[in-house]
Amino acid sequence: MDWTHQQIANADIAVLEQISQQIRDRILEVVSRNGGHLSSTLGAVELIVAMHKVFDCEVHPFIFDVGHQAYAHKLLTKRWEEFETLRQFGGMSGFPSPKESLSDYFITGHSSTSISLALGCAKAFALRQESKIPIALIGDGAMSSGLVYEALNELGERKYPMIIILNDNEMSISKPIGAISRCLSQMIASPLCQSFKSNLKKILSKMPESATYMARKFEEAFKLISPGVIFEELGLNYIGPIDGHNLEEIVTTLKKAKEINAPVIIHAQTLKGKGYKIAEGHLENWHGVSPFDLQSGKSAKSSSITPTRTFSEALLQLAQEREDVVGITAAMPSGTGMNALIDAFPERFWDVAIAEAHGVTSMASMAKCGFKPFVAIYSTFLQRAYDQIIHDTSILSLPVVFAIDRAGIVGEDGETHQGLLDVAYLRSIPNMIVFAPRDNATLKEAVLFASNVKEAPCAFRYPRNRFALAEGVFAPTPFEIGKLEVLYQSQQPSVLLIGYGNGVGRGWLVAQELQKENIGVTLVDLRFVKPLDQEGLESLLDAHAFTFVLSDSYLLGGVGSAIMESCGKKVWSLEVGDRFVEHGESGVVEEMLGLSTQRLSQRIKEICGYKRSE
Repeated sequence: MDWTHQQIANADIAVLEQISQQIRDRILEVVSRNGGHLSSTLGAVELIVAMHKVFDCEVHPFIFDVGHQAYAHKLLTKRWEEFETLRQFGGMSGFPSPKESLSDYFITGHSSTSISLALGCAKAFALRQESKIPIALIGDGAMSSGLVYEALNELGERKYPMIIILNDNEMSISKPIGAISRCLSQMIASPLCQSFKSNLKKILSKMPESATYMARKFEEAFKLISPGVIFEELGLNYIGPIDGHNLEEIVTTLKKAKEINAPVIIHAQTLKGKGYKIAEGHLENWHGVSPFDLQSGKSAKSSSITPTRTFSEALLQLAQEREDVVGITAAMPSGTGMNALIDAFPERFWDVAIAEAHGVTSMASMAKCGFKPFVAIYSTFLQRAYDQIIHDTSILSLPVVFAIDRAGIVGEDGETHQGLLDVAYLRSIPNMIVFAPRDNATLKEAVLFASNVKEAPCAFRYPRNRFALAEGVFAPTPFEIGKLEVLYQSQQPSVLLIGYGNGVGRGWLVAQELQKENIGVTLVDLRFVKPLDQEGLESLLDAHAFTFVLSDSYLLGGVGSAIMESCGKKVWSLEVGDRFVEHGESGVVEEMLGLSTQRLSQRIKEICGYKRSE
């Protein structure tokens, strides 16, 4: 069911409505089976169909913010059958990807980049004297990021032609104001009105202030009755709000915006989960979903206790005991488990929206004021606040705690979300303490330890769904700064396995495989990658012929690198090589990377010179 641009461009509204329904059905069919983003992408269907009606995406770049709204775009660009493989290893990405299709202009897995990207396009088109218009589709949530306003600030000054569609699925604007605004917007968007405004500004600029006082006051009052006053003040044309599910209205508005030849904001109101009653509305749990039953809406996901839940419960208990404990997350309250803290203590825990940099700096200030802040952010999202971690937190050695969720292989979200860099980007920062729990029990100990660190910032990481180490294999012990823990030692061990965080579980599984072939093993939980237990490490390295490091992090700048830099002795790192890791079910991705128990065991045996098992 692949359409050409010409077919979409020539289709009437009734046909476009049929296509929209077919797209919704296909999204529900595949996402219910594979998992993926759901409510936002269902709400954006008509917007994207209308974009394809008015513009050819191979001429005018479509730039999707985050990209979880872009499934309809994929289905309209000759990927109907391939959509079956959504988020599967070797299949279609859950985000726009130029590697996948030339119709995807840019990779967008993190939010709030679309207007900057579109502005870059517009500058390039201007330099080449090309009459192309970039179209950015951005959700209202992404408008909380400072990056958006940096781009809008320049755009309002430069005034390059481009269209920004603000997909508003959260705000509620009353019907009277909305009706008046829609009427005004149609008038404002008309060529006559645009010409009048342009000529009026020229006239007013040449007249004395006294003669134009009333005219200027009338213009200001006129703008104040529009919800787009902030955009108008930035120097942008505003149209809206419009009904983001009314194809005729969207198409008409896009055609008018195209004619303006200036930056235009189109404010479209949509309903999350549109077309799937169970998901309609503002329910965060339908934003990104695991496979679910389409009839009942019930998830097929295991109900086991996740590291996120363990962290949330441990921090909640701590907050109940200590009034100085505060914290933030950045637009992911349920994803990080901070929703429970925000519900229980709304005056002490906050969702700062998509503003990681602001969140970190605000918590540094709270630490300076004597509070104990916890910053709960995904590994890849924390990258967006790197300067704030260094400049605002670490230089003054302020005791902010960074709880890093989604560390390691995250699976289906792919290369934009794999949490593999945090070890490298944090351990290079002076004054920073970097450590990791090995299972849910030691994650609780990590929260307690971090709460008592007074002299420096600290960070600990944990995986998305579960730890590799089964619960109860090793009893939890309190963290002691810079000290490793020997967990297991067989008789006459020749192989030393050093695990860090989730690598401890991998190490334990590998140790069991090696011992089946009578290979002596010592298993160590490194616990701290900064500061390192140099004395303990050197003693262990001297006592073993071979040392292997296991951690869900990159080899370059990773845990093995830290040990070799500190001890000056050869170790073999079994961390992830120098590549961006594609999407797919975590087990499949780990097998591809050589991180499965069998492949790790085989590699160790080959390095050590043991014969292959028959």
